[in-house]
Amino acid sequence: MVSATETITSRERLLATLNHKQPDRIPIDFGGTAVTGVHVSCVAALRDFYGLEKRPVKVHEPYQMLGILDDDLLDAMGLDVVGVFGRNTMFGFPAERWKSWMFNGIEVLVPGDFNITVDAKGDTLIYPEGDRTVPPSARMPKDGYFFDSIIRQEPLDEDKLDPKDNLEEFGFITQEDLDHLARSAKAAQATGRGAIASLGGTAFGDIALVPGPMLKHPKGIRDITEWYVSTSSRQDYVHKVFERQCEIALQNLERIYAAIGNSVQAVFVCGTDFGTQTSSFCSVKTFRSLYFPYYKQVNDWIHSHTEWKTFKHSCGSVFKFLPSFIEAGFDILNPVQCSATGMDPEQLKANYGEQLTFWGGGIDTQKVLPFGTPAEVREQVLRRCEIFSTGGGFVFNSIHNVQAATPVENIVAMLDAVHEFNGRK
Repeated sequence: MVSATETITSRERLLATLNHKQPDRIPIDFGGTAVTGVHVSCVAALRDFYGLEKRPVKVHEPYQMLGILDDDLLDAMGLDVVGVFGRNTMFGFPAERWKSWMFNGIEVLVPGDFNITVDAKGDTLIYPEGDRTVPPSARMPKDGYFFDSIIRQEPLDEDKLDPKDNLEEFGFITQEDLDHLARSAKAAQATGRGAIASLGGTAFGDIALVPGPMLKHPKGIRDITEWYVSTSSRQDYVHKVFERQCEIALQNLERIYAAIGNSVQAVFVCGTDFGTQTSSFCSVKTFRSLYFPYYKQVNDWIHSHTEWKTFKHSCGSVFKFLPSFIEAGFDILNPVQCSATGMDPEQLKANYGEQLTFWGGGIDTQKVLPFGTPAEVREQVLRRCEIFSTGGGFVFNSIHNVQAATPVENIVAMLDAVHEFNGRK
């Protein structure tokens, strides 16, 4: 638990960190974004552990089944950051009008348009916009923990490929969505915590979005393999998609900033992954020719018009891309997958610690957090804090979301270790 006697607010702590100034302690984020979140089952377990009021946890991001961390849990965990999310989920329906659902033996709350069926194998199928008259867009295997997109790409005719088909999900923001963001940003600001906003529309080629899980009848190139092939063989097509997406995004950003101002300190720009465990999905040359121009336009606009810092998520081995990420204007790297090739934390901090804020990297979520002992968790957390915290530029988070079936004792050991380290400062 965090002492009630704090010299600065969590918001000020995050701002100092993002500006590479040494804060009084390392700020901590869990739940601020869809890549720094906590599986709903773990949120429920944490509420029980801390003895909080018993009530079902809301699933605000049903694609990965991430739970909302309410204020009482944020306080119990000692967290410094809250998220500002768009109105709609990955499946195209709003996160509102909550209803009860039994999920792997626990009661959770899901959005009102979270409409599902169960097939003969026991798999759970979910529908875009909650419309069960159209084919399902994602599947959760029986006894699974999250959804995977169903590929619904129609046969491709090279002569009839139209970039507009891959732009259907990237439209101009509605007044209803603007009003939602404005309310959410105001509420986040009122907490005194730091805030990061996920605004949508700037994720060029994010593979989670390519299948169009929010669309009833996705057209264009929607097969993941075909999309990756297209980044090599159909670059003119992909450029046309990105060019128009960027134009729309810049106009949306102007309207969003007019609605929320500098009430948030960071914005999640893109979740496109460029790294694998040992290598990458493309060359630096391809990144610079195909993606870089559009990231730079978005980041340049943000830095010219706002006080926001820009957040780039990319899993895996991305060390060779970091100079290009920095040149494109990204301020923040997440999830900082230290187990991937070339992602040694000491080298990352030494080479890029003055230019990038590392938001993540605090503990491995593939082995140590889910399968280690509390003592092993503590040891790794303390070491990562020691490496990353010097001179600011470090927001503690695990390497991607805390996954289902992670022992609650290990999650608490992780948090206790960060607070232990912070007590040394």
